[in-house]
Amino acid sequence: MSPEYFKLTGRVALVSGAAQGIGQAMAIALAEAGADLVLADTNTTGVQKTAEQITALGRRSLPVTCDVAEPAQIRAMFTQVDREFGRIDVLGNVAGEARRGRPEAISLDDVEWTWRNLVYGRFCCCQEAGRRMLAAGRGSIINIGSLASITALGRGHIAYSMAMGAVAQMTRELSTEWSGRGVRVNAILPAQVVNPGLEERMAADPSLRAKILGGIPAGRLGRPEDVRGLAVFLASDASAWITGALIPMDGGNLAMNAGGSTMW
Repeated sequence: MSPEYFKLTGRVALVSGAAQGIGQAMAIALAEAGADLVLADTNTTGVQKTAEQITALGRRSLPVTCDVAEPAQIRAMFTQVDREFGRIDVLGNVAGEARRGRPEAISLDDVEWTWRNLVYGRFCCCQEAGRRMLAAGRGSIINIGSLASITALGRGHIAYSMAMGAVAQMTRELSTEWSGRGVRVNAILPAQVVNPGLEERMAADPSLRAKILGGIPAGRLGRPEDVRGLAVFLASDASAWITGALIPMDGGNLAMNAGGSTMW
């Protein structure tokens, strides 16, 4: 296949959660493939640093301080996109946090807060991007879900898993509604990818790393940069007939039986 299929030259991508982690890795990968970037995050300093890296690649970047739990901020951001670029070709829906707690004890406020971050805000971003993409007759939306979208994690992840399940179904529904009009919608479902929150939990529970690795045949935790190739593929014409897919990025976690283990 020609490398031309993977080029994003002339396209504009918006990535939320772009100050660090998967969002930052996705944004830089899309820029390396030729896209100009709109970078959204609540971390103003972090998103500015990502913008500097993208500018150094010779691409345009627009850093925006935006809380994806607040629709008014999302809509204002898309107004900036209209003014600065006049188009949107790719949406990377990455940002969103969750609160943990045992199902019998977690407060409904924490469940609602998680839902607003992971579902409500993601849908608002999809709706705003989708309206513009439908008018143009093309576009690619990439939702970051989780293996918790389709399997259970336990360990107090009830609110997170419910929300990520909604993200998976949102991906399928939007794909069904929009794919015939040129807008593809897919989701990447990572297993445990190293981030500050996970590092903090593993530091508090020395056995947690081993528990997680016991279910990952590849033998390591995920890294933010693991998303790069998959993100470029889904954003580009190389995946022109792929839509509604929930793609694990998990080192073999989903394939492994709960009682399975490696031989070595």
